[in-house]
Amino acid sequence: MQFRKVAIGVTAAAMLAGSAQAAEQFIPVAAYWTGPYAAGGSAFGDGMADYYEFLNIRDGGINGVKLTYEKCETAYKTDRIVECYEKMKNNGPTGSPFYHPFSTGGTYAVFERAEADKIPIITIGYGRTDASDGRVFPYLFPALTNYWSQSTAKIKFIGSLEGGMEKLKGLKIANVHHDSAYGKETIPVLEEQAKKYGFEFRNFPVAHPGLDQKAIWLQIARQYRPDYVILRGWGVMNPTSLKEAARVRFPANKIVGVWWSGSEEDTRPAGDAAEGYYAAGYHGAGTDYPVIQWMMEHLYSKGKGSVDQDRLGTIYVNRAFAMAMVGTEAIRDAMKMVGENRPVTGPEVQAALEQLTFDKARLEKLGAVGLLPEFAMTCQDHEGGAPVRFLQWNNGAWTSASDWIETDQSIVRPMVEKSAAAYAAEKGITPRDCGA
Repeated sequence: MQFRKVAIGVTAAAMLAGSAQAAEQFIPVAAYWTGPYAAGGSAFGDGMADYYEFLNIRDGGINGVKLTYEKCETAYKTDRIVECYEKMKNNGPTGSPFYHPFSTGGTYAVFERAEADKIPIITIGYGRTDASDGRVFPYLFPALTNYWSQSTAKIKFIGSLEGGMEKLKGLKIANVHHDSAYGKETIPVLEEQAKKYGFEFRNFPVAHPGLDQKAIWLQIARQYRPDYVILRGWGVMNPTSLKEAARVRFPANKIVGVWWSGSEEDTRPAGDAAEGYYAAGYHGAGTDYPVIQWMMEHLYSKGKGSVDQDRLGTIYVNRAFAMAMVGTEAIRDAMKMVGENRPVTGPEVQAALEQLTFDKARLEKLGAVGLLPEFAMTCQDHEGGAPVRFLQWNNGAWTSASDWIETDQSIVRPMVEKSAAAYAAEKGITPRDCGA
């Protein structure tokens, strides 16, 4: 396991001094720089750390409080995700203000111990969907949009391709998914959507890491013959799926990927097989956003930062910046709520997350208009209601294929509350009164 402690803008001697240490906000960075999912993990870990470093260089941290971080290699393995959490949870003067597991399986493994430790778990675009009900899961935040919400936007997008939601009736959709907790997470909402709109779907699980898919795609193309394929892959599974689809002559423009199947690392290795392929996203692509230009000016142009500059503007790196903004803005709000510019604790950040709002004014201040959609979390709603946008891979780049599409909470929220209530009953939890 790899541990790297990085202090930014302070000397090693200052780090050891009690007065200086008291002005530092520690943030854990657990990700995977090795293994079949390293393309995503390396961007998440390095990109988030670079955003923290950017804030230190440009602003002196957050309200004068320097940010420090520690990187911990998880290799996308659940036991290591838990190990990294335990290793870093008490670091810094106030311990971890939050923790990103970067794995749905890891989220399930760590969230209960984190709640006992009063450390928020932030799972932007992944994790346990029913944790959107903050009354039952006070320390778990599947922020912006959860898996089930994404699925409703995805079916709306397919409906738009067909010319209307009524055209979904009678369609056949193949759900090619990673055979893991992450891959299976959307099956319940697909079942509900199939009932509502009258389409049929069949699951095609792909074993880790997803390099052997020949038999699956032969079955899809020659036996099932779907109208669309939903690709719910991760890492090397994604380009392999696109190549196998092309090999059996299933058109790429009939495949709609989830946001963990929609990066340059998924399409470039597939070459021509990816041309016309669609994928979901909860943030923008490219570098044409003020915040990324500021990072280039203050950080990358000076030879600082860990992300390879060739990766700037790519999906995974932009996602890392977006994730870092959510956490650091929660820290900023927590300082405001306690009335002091000092390192904040997990419970203080938890309270801040439950009122965190990314409206137009905040996005403009962050230089992130268009990079992120507006959203707002509450005690009851740990998701925030962000919409979803779809991209299409054309001529070696992602291009916009839709406006922001609102998710269908008439389907999602009742499912979230039912599942959360079942968890509460199983664990003997009395849901909090959020006053809503």
